[in-house]
Amino acid sequence: MSKRPETSACAAPRTQTAGPRAQEQLLRAADELFYQEGVRAVGVDAVVERAGVNKMSLYRQFSSKDDLVVAYLKRCDVRFFERFEASVVKHPGDAARQLLQCFEDLARRASAPDYRGCPFVNVAAEFSDATHPARQSVSENKTRLMARLTELAHLANARDPAALADELALLIEGVYAASQTYGPGCGPILAAPRMARLLIETACGKRVDIDAPGRE
Repeated sequence: MSKRPETSACAAPRTQTAGPRAQEQLLRAADELFYQEGVRAVGVDAVVERAGVNKMSLYRQFSSKDDLVVAYLKRCDVRFFERFEASVVKHPGDAARQLLQCFEDLARRASAPDYRGCPFVNVAAEFSDATHPARQSVSENKTRLMARLTELAHLANARDPAALADELALLIEGVYAASQTYGPGCGPILAAPRMARLLIETACGKRVDIDAPGRE
C-alpha cells in the first residue's frame, strides 16, 4: 500500500469543527477509509485529514478510535438492513421470493468493482478478541440477520425455518468471501442466487421464480 503524502507545510490548517457537522465529516471519512483500507491500517490522523478537521474535533465526538470504529459499524448496520429491507419490499406477501431477491441484489452489489466485501466480516478478521467492542458490533449485526432470515423462512412456510436460515446465512458469507478471493462479479457470486433458489425451493416445497442474470 502506498504511503500517503505528508501534509504540506504551506497547506491550510485544519479547523476545529464542533457538533453534528464534525461528527458527520468524521464518520464519512472513517466510512471510506475503514472500508477500503481496513480499520487497523488507518490511524486517527488519516481520518481527521480526510475529514478536514483537527484531532481535537475528533476527540470531542469520540472518546477513542475504538469508539469511532463502533460508530462506523453502526452506520454499516443501518445501511445493511436498509438494503435488505429494500429487497424484501419488492415482493409483498411472498416471503420465499423475498429471500431470493436478497441474493439477487447481493450478487449485483458484490459485482461492483469497488466492492470490498462485508465490513463486519472484515472487522472480525482484524480483531481476534471476541470481547472487543467492534466484535460485539459484528455479533449484533449477524444475530439480527439470522433472526430476520429465520422470520422470513417461517413466513415462507419452510419445514425447518432455522435450518434454512443457517443455509442461507452460510451462502451469504460465501458471497462476501468470494468477492475478495475470486473477485467482484466472479462465477461463484453469480451462482449464489441459483443456489439460494434451490435451498428455498427444497425447504419450502414450491417453485420460486428467479430473475435472468443482469436483469434489474
